Amino acid sequence: MTALHIAFNAPLHEFDTEVQTYGCRQSNPDICGSNGIEGMCAFASEDGICKHPSKSWRKQYIKLNKN
Repeated sequence: MTALHIAFNAPLHEFDTEVQTYGCRQSNPDICGSNGIEGMCAFASEDGICKHPSKSWRKQYIKLNKN
């Protein structure tokens, strides 16, 4: 599976939750502390799930989920 870089404001994906994102929603993945960590980073996971999104993701998820 190809890992994806998805805009922070993009509509939610069915696998997005308050604690994970489908693909990477970091504005600059190169400086993410979890970048490349297998099983944690979307770019290093077979399922393309980021299991450590930014602290602001929860608030953004709630906002996007209302729309």
